[in-house]
Amino acid sequence: MTGLGGAARETRILLIIGGGIAAYKSLDLIRRLKERGCSVRAIPTSAAAEFVTPLSVATLTGERAFQNLFDLTDEHDVGHIRLARDADLVVVAPATADLLARMANGLANDLASTALIATTAPVLAAPAMNPTMWAHPATRRNVARLEADGVRFVGPGTGLMAERGESGLGRMSEPLEIVAAVEALLRPANTAGPLAGRRVLVTSGPTHEPIDPVRVLANRSSGRQGHAIAAAAARAGAEVTLVSGPVAIPDPAGVTVVRVETAREMLNAVEAALPVDLAVFAAAVADWRVADGAAQKIKKGAGGPPALTLVENPDVLATVAHGLRRPALVVGFAAETENVVEHARAKLIRKRADMIVANDVSTGSGVMGGDDNRVHIVTADGVEDWPALSKAAVAERLVDRLAALLGPA
Repeated sequence: MTGLGGAARETRILLIIGGGIAAYKSLDLIRRLKERGCSVRAIPTSAAAEFVTPLSVATLTGERAFQNLFDLTDEHDVGHIRLARDADLVVVAPATADLLARMANGLANDLASTALIATTAPVLAAPAMNPTMWAHPATRRNVARLEADGVRFVGPGTGLMAERGESGLGRMSEPLEIVAAVEALLRPANTAGPLAGRRVLVTSGPTHEPIDPVRVLANRSSGRQGHAIAAAAARAGAEVTLVSGPVAIPDPAGVTVVRVETAREMLNAVEAALPVDLAVFAAAVADWRVADGAAQKIKKGAGGPPALTLVENPDVLATVAHGLRRPALVVGFAAETENVVEHARAKLIRKRADMIVANDVSTGSGVMGGDDNRVHIVTADGVEDWPALSKAAVAERLVDRLAALLGPA
């Protein structure tokens, strides 16, 4: 049986199971990986053993569950160095706040953390924790450090937590989502995909325009749709640059990411990425910025609220679409709260785009920050209404359409 990516042998996965309620998903993850020709060895942490039994893990992997660092005395058999070095990929699922902290700080005080610091294989982490823990500054620092070290992330997603009545960002990705991330990491360069040989630029997320060192003008864009489009384009074989505003989601696999804060920074990064064959402007760029941002925090005072003078930001889409280095295909997004298609048609003409992807982001739609989207494809030939789909499915369908319009490189 071949492994992921068409390898001649089984793909070897080392699965590190952290201690959280989401550990139960690791059992299905093992099954899904083995269905795809992977061999799986697993290290449940001592905390994970409170949620899933080592016997269950061993039954599904077909090997014993490796737990105790000091049980592995024979490095010629399955010592911690052998466990770490034999893997093609290390998957940490669930990656709890504690486990991420230990990874970020290079601790090696148990078998899981020792294997992680001894491996030379890529590492993919699937975070799972309470939303407050995920948003904590310490966790954000740890994730940033791990990303800088080359660790890839899948998720977390939004949803109900184990704690009664709580929901938010922190839910571990589903097993099939993790498998897709594994496949993307291990897949060789797609030289036969519909976008092979093409260079693609995608913008994503919001921009933050400073009022003072503390406050910003911003919007509710999560970046999920733009990131999904970048990931789909990479899977289709393209060389992808993603210019992203501030978001709380992981970078897509196989994509060059440029992080920016403001609209002007986004325009500079976009122009630096040109020339490309296809540009998809999915970012929700702030239309205005404060003319003169305060150097210090604006304090409350007897004079009442400050008078903010706003000036218009550069139009990233229009600048590129009207420019000398215009890509062959330019796609814009229109997030509207009323008259969605009519506004999109006007934007198509005004911005000189080839296509506008329009959606309704009015209150109650759930699109901003959500996992699903319902879009209208507006071109000079007319309007196509798509059904409600996940943002990942919208991305796949859109990339297929754009690849067909571009044709082979």
